Amino acid sequence: MTISARVTDERVSDVRCTADTLTVDLMDGRTISAPLAWYPRLAHGTPEQRGNWQVSAGGYGVHWPDLDEDLSTEGLLRGAPAPKAA
Repeated sequence: MTISARVTDERVSDVRCTADTLTVDLMDGRTISAPLAWYPRLAHGTPEQRGNWQVSAGGYGVHWPDLDEDLSTEGLLRGAPAPKAA
């Protein structure tokens, strides 16, 4: 019996935001989409602010400097919305 290893690369390759969806493309070809409402800082930002993003955390995260928001591919893959503000 042979076991083939699945090759995954969860690093960010591209990020897009529409009026209601955050979409993150990964290096291995997968695409993650989530409701923008899950991330209030992004949802309340302008399209220009949402468009100004940077890859962070060695490729495993996204940072929006204008909105002070950081998301990890791990959290996005788990389907984790942003924590509620206290």
